[in-house]
Amino acid sequence: MNEKIKWLRNKLLGLNMQGIIITNPVNIRYLTNIDAEGIFVVNRKENIFITDSRYIEHVNATLTLDDGIVVINIKDLTLEDYENFFIFCENVGFEETNLTYAKYKEYMHKFKINNFEETEGIIEKQRMIKEPNEIAYITKACQITDECFDYLKSYVKVGMSEKQVANEIESFFMSHGAENLAFDTIVASGKNSSMPHAVPTDKLIEPGDPITIDMGCKVNGYCSDMTRTVFADFIPPEIKEVYDFVLRNQLHVIDILKEGVNVKNISKMIDNNYQLAGYEVMHSLGHGVGLDIHEYPFFGNKVDFLLKEHMVITDEPGVYIPNKFGVRIEDTLLVNKYSVTPLTKSDKNYVVV
Repeated sequence: MNEKIKWLRNKLLGLNMQGIIITNPVNIRYLTNIDAEGIFVVNRKENIFITDSRYIEHVNATLTLDDGIVVINIKDLTLEDYENFFIFCENVGFEETNLTYAKYKEYMHKFKINNFEETEGIIEKQRMIKEPNEIAYITKACQITDECFDYLKSYVKVGMSEKQVANEIESFFMSHGAENLAFDTIVASGKNSSMPHAVPTDKLIEPGDPITIDMGCKVNGYCSDMTRTVFADFIPPEIKEVYDFVLRNQLHVIDILKEGVNVKNISKMIDNNYQLAGYEVMHSLGHGVGLDIHEYPFFGNKVDFLLKEHMVITDEPGVYIPNKFGVRIEDTLLVNKYSVTPLTKSDKNYVVV
């Protein structure tokens, strides 16, 4: 049995649960390395992945005998089989943030569950601490992202459209070792950069435009996340002032992050800096990164949480002036005992394209 499933079983014992139904595909991949449709059932004696005939061969090729997982084709299950999965199990856990009410009722009836209990994100919280192989995958994804940015510095030109740049980013990722995008790429120029989650459009890049590029890729399922704001031809003085403010705050956070730092205190500090400068905080300062692009821990001035070594997080302050422009700078960081290590290392010193 693999170590992650052993951990889960021990965790369930501590919660007085005798079983769990896992439906979140990201959590299934984390525990089993299975990347296929299905549900993962843990009961008193067995670890069972239930899927259909489309995925059986792929799943069996993924697993080893040491994983200790039984793969079952859903069409081979009888009503009695379902009823026996959790026999003698008083409490069975479920992922409340991933299970619809309809599925909740279906599983209660089908599996004859006595007491179906919320698990309060136990797997997502465990995923915060990255193992060496996970850090290696994220580091590789960040390296590809940095290489892409280096390429973009000579590729992006006045007259190109936002969509054209975004498509080039995707093409670069796919041809340089990434398996997929980590999220939909953001390329926002001029006034469009004032929208934190802008969608690339046909707008052409013009001289003096700030261009916010938020991009990331996946390596073996693990994500990178980086944002740079660059400038077309020259840097307008009014935007440089905002850029300096954002960069100063971004670097200050990097300097003070380490194991034991409370994300609430960091968030409050940045909020105070924004208020003193007359800017509005429009999104959180950062978030965890892993198999999901946004995962625990989440930053916020009401989130009382201490960072731990081997977490991977982002630091992404931004300022957005409606209908004028926006600036965001973001890095992916590895938390160490006494500092953080930037995993994205691209230039952020007034890049002009």
